[in-house]
Order: sequence, then C-alpha cells, then structure tokens
Amino acid sequence: MQPTILGFDPGRDKCGIAVMGLDRKLYYHQVVSATAAIVSITQLRQQFPVSLIVIGDQTTAKNWKQKLEKELSEPPSIVMVDERYTSLEARDRYWQMFPPQGLQQLLPRGLRQPPKPIDDIVAILLIERYLNRLAQ
Repeated sequence: MQPTILGFDPGRDKCGIAVMGLDRKLYYHQVVSATAAIVSITQLRQQFPVSLIVIGDQTTAKNWKQKLEKELSEPPSIVMVDERYTSLEARDRYWQMFPPQGLQQLLPRGLRQPPKPIDDIVAILLIERYLNRLAQ
C-alpha cells in the first residue's frame, strides 16, 4: 500500500479523523471523542502506512500538535493547514457523499443540516487542501 496522509480536525469535545492515499483514495473517516483521538490515531497508524499528519490550524491546533508529538510513538511529520471555511465546505461535501433522502430533498441546499457531526469530512478537506498545495 502506498503512503497515506492522516487528516486531523482537532476539537475540544470531538475530533475528525481521515486517512487518504496520495492518489486521493479515501480509506477511513470517523468522528471520535477528543479523549479517544490519540488511541484512534495510534490504531490507524498500525493499520495504514501514515507518512504525514495534516492538522487544521484553528482553535486548539497548537495544543493538539504538541500533544500528538509527545504522545505518539515515533510521530510522523505534522503539518498545519489553513482550516478557514472548511465547515461550510464540509456541509456541502456531506450532501455529495450522502445525497439527501425523503423530505431533506425538498429543503433548499443552504437549509439542510447534516444529521451527524461532520468533523471527519473536515479532516478529508484538510488532506485535500494539503495535496492541492503540493500540486501548485
């Protein structure tokens, strides 16, 4: 398996995690509690050849970066990525990944609220932003 990138959208209560190959193939995405984030990342690193962690650069990012560097054994490189507007993008991406069903279809796009947290989709977008930056 080719090297993968782990996207991490840190938060106080919950975190989004995603694993994507350099070919943009998505292998994993999940929202986990903040208390379970380090354990989840450790398990994913055993499952996938994670060569890099990209982390959103807002609210709790600096604390999380230090925590990852301290608590992960042999931490891979950690790169901070601009996280602005990812929540809005993630909402649109959610509906692309999971098209609305039933009455949700009738609501205008801007009024649709995803039925679950979308921090994992933010983590996917962070990886894509990093890869897009490399491609320029």
